Order: sequence, then structure tokens, then C-alpha cells
Amino acid sequence: MAPTDSSSDQPLGMTVHSMPSPQDIAANAAHTRMGRWKMLLVLLVCAAPVVASYVTYYLVRPQARQNFGTLIDPQASLPEMQALEMAGKPTSLRALKGQWLLISVAGGSCDAQCQHHLYMQRQLREGLGKEKDRVDWVWLVTDDTAIAPSLLPALATATVLRVSPAELQTWLWPEQGAAIQDHLYVVDPLGNWMMRFPARMDVDQAPKVKRDMERLLRASAFWDTPGR
Repeated sequence: MAPTDSSSDQPLGMTVHSMPSPQDIAANAAHTRMGRWKMLLVLLVCAAPVVASYVTYYLVRPQARQNFGTLIDPQASLPEMQALEMAGKPTSLRALKGQWLLISVAGGSCDAQCQHHLYMQRQLREGLGKEKDRVDWVWLVTDDTAIAPSLLPALATATVLRVSPAELQTWLWPEQGAAIQDHLYVVDPLGNWMMRFPARMDVDQAPKVKRDMERLLRASAFWDTPGR
């Protein structure tokens, strides 16, 4: 008779694992829920600018009949346009993103209409009170003409940039029958041109412009903060 292997006569080994306790199950479930909340939070943070833009423009924007300014649809994003600061330092127009912008356009000689627009821009911004730090007033100069020294003190709080007129006209355009320099333009902090005020406004219409600006600032208060 062949010898038997004693190991084969041993009973099969069986490892018994302990069942998870109710505390372990609860802890795992809480960890899973926390992970899902963190993932949802990351998605919301990434989507916030897009959601804010849609909410501001489509849901809380004033109805057309209540606006003094004309809403631009579709909105036009700040282009990759090179510009020069007054001191001659090069910059990009996209560097203006992050603030509400109230923009005028004119040549460096700055005729009476140009000076009127600059005055209105400065006064409108100051009239916004504590919200004024959310708005920059901008003069886009469309030629190489030197700016008169007499204007410089009034421009102390303005952003003045020289830009190519041909490139500018691919982004901003006037209403029919008007010229680009006849309007004031509004750009939101996401860099979208979204409103144009009527051509050749007078001082009596300034309260209507202020009302539109205040309404836009209120509508964006939950996501827009002062400064870039």
C-alpha cells in the first residue's frame, strides 16, 4: 500500500472574517457622502463664472422696455487687442477684465463731445457711491494725437489706452446712423460687451444711465467683487 500523505488528511482550512460593525458601516457611508459633496463643490466652483453670466444676462437683467441702454445680443468678448498706456507701456485690452467698464472712444484731440463723455463717465462713477470701486471708466484713444495737458488732472482716476481703430471696430460698433465715438459702452467683469448707451447723450439723460448701471451692479452683486 502506498504511503499516505498525512497532510491530505487534515481538514480544509477556513478563514472566517468578522462582519463589519454598524459603526464601520456608518463611517463608510459618511465618508462616501463627504466625497460626493466635495466633488459637487468643485464642479460648482468651476461652473460659477458661466452660471453667473447666464443668470445676470438672461434671468435678472432688466426687461428691454425698462433699459435706457441697448443690450447687446450676442455679447462680444474683449478681443486679444494690443494697446498702449499713456506712458507708452504696452498692455492688452484683456487686462481690463475683472471690473465693470464704462467706455468712451475718441481721438487724442478730444473734441467737445469727447470731453462731455469723459465728464459723464467720471460723474457717473462717482455717483455710484460705495459701488464705484467695482467700475472703471475707460477712454480708448484711436490715434496718436497727444492728449492736452489740461485734460490730465481730470483723467487721474481713468484708464486711458491707445488702440487701433480698425481692430476696435471689429469689437464695438455704433447704432445705425451713428459713429463709434458717439456712444458710451458697458463691459461686464467677465469681459463681455453687453450694453451700449444712446448716441450723443446730454447731461439730462445721465440719471437714466446711472439707473441702468445700478441695476447691473445689483444683479451681479452675488458674484462680482471690487478689484481684479
